[in-house]
Amino acid sequence: MKILTHYRKKLVIYASAITLGVAGALVVSPAAAQETFTWKVQSHYPSSSVSYQDSLVRLKDVLEERTDGRLKLRLYESGALFKARETFKAVSRGIIEMGTINASYAQDSVSLAAIAAGLPFAFQNVWEAVYFHENLGFEQMLRDEAAEHGVYWATEKAYPTEMVIKKPINSWEDFTRLKIRSTGSLQRFLSEAGAAASYVSGGELYTALDTGVLDGAHWGAAQGAASMGLYEVAKYHVKPSLTIAGTDAFLVNQKALDKLPEDMQQIVKQALKEIFWARTNEYLYQERVALAKAIAEDGVKINTLPDDVRERLVKTAQRMWKEEGKRSERTQKALDMLNSYRTDLGYL
Repeated sequence: MKILTHYRKKLVIYASAITLGVAGALVVSPAAAQETFTWKVQSHYPSSSVSYQDSLVRLKDVLEERTDGRLKLRLYESGALFKARETFKAVSRGIIEMGTINASYAQDSVSLAAIAAGLPFAFQNVWEAVYFHENLGFEQMLRDEAAEHGVYWATEKAYPTEMVIKKPINSWEDFTRLKIRSTGSLQRFLSEAGAAASYVSGGELYTALDTGVLDGAHWGAAQGAASMGLYEVAKYHVKPSLTIAGTDAFLVNQKALDKLPEDMQQIVKQALKEIFWARTNEYLYQERVALAKAIAEDGVKINTLPDDVRERLVKTAQRMWKEEGKRSERTQKALDMLNSYRTDLGYL
């Protein structure tokens, strides 16, 4: 009996020790889970741009809420840390953990980025671009190529890009006389079509239009133009869209993402995916509202391109699509997929 009593006492002591150990672990775990991360994020949007607030600030708030403050984003507007065109390399090298870009800014590193930025006149409706990205696999193709540079790519939304101009386009001669602010593949397209297209940063755009350095520009579509004050100096909104595409993208440094606990990694990825769907639908609604308001309050008029001008632009666009296919095997695969898709839609 004495022996049994002795062992019972030892078991009680061991059990107590184990219980205390488990309790100690439970006390320590929350502290460990509360490790916080702060990411520097430079946007290509000026803080006045509608997408800076509706996309980037929204993402910041969502991530902070869902991680209970463990992941914070420190936001910088376009040009605050370095030029917007340097963002992809900055994220790739880990200089900053995150950024937003126009996809065209990354085309020297990611061959598919030129297609992501928007092939002129490729789609007629936003849902077509969404289906191309999400259902046909173009988004994953982009993500796979960006991953080779240590970057996680997430398209921000699919949306139309439309011009605003100071004088209407009533003929081909009117178009070829235009000096237009553009960027990426659209800049090359407009130049090849006969206009004088050049890049001007967001911060300089209004002044360039106001002083006559430029005759027109595209900054998104109606919302972008309104948020940048462009309708004050350019009263004509051009239809149809120059392009409909997933032009803007979030970039995340893969090493920074991998350093997060697994649950936070999933929160980031899920939040980025939700932003894409939410902003695409929201943007379409806001476009209608913004354009109606510009017409009613700012005296903006719709300038629908004459048929002959549109036909010439489409022919230029189709030549350009073929050139994009020469960039890499990836771009040719994407174009083959696009042409097959357009055939299914009855466009070819």
